[in-house]
Amino acid sequence: MPLIRTIEPEEATGELAKLYQTIEAMRGSVGNNAKLFSLSPELLRQQMDFIQFYMNHPTLSMPLLAAIRIMVSSDEECKFCIDFNTGLLINMAGWTLEQVTAMRKDSNTANLPKREIAMLNLTIKAIRNAHGVTANDLDTLRDMEWSDADILDAVNHATRMLATDIVFNTFKIKKN
Repeated sequence: MPLIRTIEPEEATGELAKLYQTIEAMRGSVGNNAKLFSLSPELLRQQMDFIQFYMNHPTLSMPLLAAIRIMVSSDEECKFCIDFNTGLLINMAGWTLEQVTAMRKDSNTANLPKREIAMLNLTIKAIRNAHGVTANDLDTLRDMEWSDADILDAVNHATRMLATDIVFNTFKIKKN
């Protein structure tokens, strides 16, 4: 049970009930990750919009985005997020647990194309040392045909994951 009060689907009313219905239609149930935001339906809606944006991203692949989330969550030791995204890579992208474990130790071993590994590494660098990101880092990605919009979206994804990890860790969110 999280350290903060949450609202169960059967207790939800108004906007929260509508958001929960949308989540149930998409996923079959409302997870503890969504319930954590139940005291603030506006934050839950923002979280859902964020997820929806990246689910339909035209250039950042699902495996790349899940890899970004795993690497950020590994640094933050957010077990919920590591486990959730590991499941996505295994069940939806065909990775093995060994591949995920290897990537967590060395991002260069990620089961991704070379250009996606380069993007993954930039997001990790940005999270660990934003001041260390250089124009050369961005030029390397541009040379691999990443647009500035792609780079911004990937770094934003990593930073939002960091914020989510902090919230989940603060309130001790667990898988349901």
